[in-house]
Amino acid sequence: MQRNTPKKPSQQDWDAIDIKAALYKKGITLSGLAQAHGLKDSSGLSVALVRSFPAGEKRIAEALGMHPMAIWPSRYHEDGSRKPQGFRSLQFNAASVARNSKGAATGGEIAKAA
Repeated sequence: MQRNTPKKPSQQDWDAIDIKAALYKKGITLSGLAQAHGLKDSSGLSVALVRSFPAGEKRIAEALGMHPMAIWPSRYHEDGSRKPQGFRSLQFNAASVARNSKGAATGGEIAKAA
């Protein structure tokens, strides 16, 4: 007999279209939001829709009345802090892999000796 257990909802980022629709429902456009923040054009906000751009993410999320993590969960840790992006991400991952491989080698040598 098979159990039908519901899966946990996946933490996926909103689509750009969904973000624009949510803004539209509040009567806000990216151009209007950019003007409200004193920006020349909405390109900085548009960038946040497709890749990490903390300032743009924050402005869009504030306009929707939520935390950026609710819109882009892949860009944030569960505690709300930002995940490393770009080159920092590569540095962070390389350091943690190096640390973990050293620990694994030590642990393996101890296990063999025992």
